[in-house]
Amino acid sequence: MKARTSSLSPEDLLEVGLGFMRSRALLSAVELGVFTALGDRGVRGPDLAREIGVSERATYDLFDGLVAMGILERDGAGDDAVYRNSAASAVYLDRSRPEYVGGILEMAARRLFGFWNDLTEALQTGRPQNEIKHTGAPLFATLYEDPEQLEQFMAGMRGVSATHVRSFAEKFDFSRYATLCDVGGATALLSTLVAERHPHMGCHSVDLPPVEPIARRYLAQAGLEDRVTLGSIDFFAEPLPRADVLTMGLILHDWSLENKKMLIGKAFDAVNDGGAFVAIEHLIDDDRRESVYGLMMSLNMLVEFGDAFDFTGADFDAWCREAGFSRTEVLPLTKHASAAVAYK
Repeated sequence: MKARTSSLSPEDLLEVGLGFMRSRALLSAVELGVFTALGDRGVRGPDLAREIGVSERATYDLFDGLVAMGILERDGAGDDAVYRNSAASAVYLDRSRPEYVGGILEMAARRLFGFWNDLTEALQTGRPQNEIKHTGAPLFATLYEDPEQLEQFMAGMRGVSATHVRSFAEKFDFSRYATLCDVGGATALLSTLVAERHPHMGCHSVDLPPVEPIARRYLAQAGLEDRVTLGSIDFFAEPLPRADVLTMGLILHDWSLENKKMLIGKAFDAVNDGGAFVAIEHLIDDDRRESVYGLMMSLNMLVEFGDAFDFTGADFDAWCREAGFSRTEVLPLTKHASAAVAYK
């Protein structure tokens, strides 16, 4: 048998295997507020270290490591070096910016990084490795009992969703529709962005009762209380609100196949004739060869929930046709996210 050749060098394999080092460095920098402290300033390394509480020993390894990764920029060298945010970190990692995505990274630093240390056990057992393993309480039960943790989770989800939700509001053709309901709408970001861009749309966002006060604050900040309505729902126990367009952003991947099909069935019942059901997800490519991000997110669903998983556009098509939808399509949104659309 002819030996297989690979374009991957030993160094490439080591870089993947030790990738947790650069990940943890970025997560710690977010936790410490490196990018927020810099803002739009240039700051000498020792001064920045004192501001955020980094030891002298760690100062240059951390800051120069972030430079090497392209996350920070630096002028000069040594003690006179001045560090600045890169174009990306200035926008997305500064807590004072509305585009901040660091909430999900803060949650990853405090929760997910440790849970992923038990991935081998998850792979062997098929069981979650999060809070339920240690306390017996499922993730969502734990989150909704702790207001501070719920706020952090909602901020994290808002950050990770912002770019692809904004893209959805821009790319999806709303001209044929009049009403939208976002199920599991969290901070009502999707409804807010659709309402801003498409004034003819009546938008409604629903989630569990503890989320509504959080969503109401975000809605007030956007000044859209008169354009977006909020409601509470337990989507397992209640029918979904009727709408021309019904959306679920990063909802289906949280559940088992049985629950995915149940939610899609409820969506079919709720969507008006001629309407659409939209699932915004980190879709895996149909051949499952390219979507590293989606596949790793699916492993994260294993770590978090056990039987939950991410899926392909072909999977979505099969489930939706089984529920009664006539056709589906995939609308690419960002590098890692797509809108899977089913038409009734």
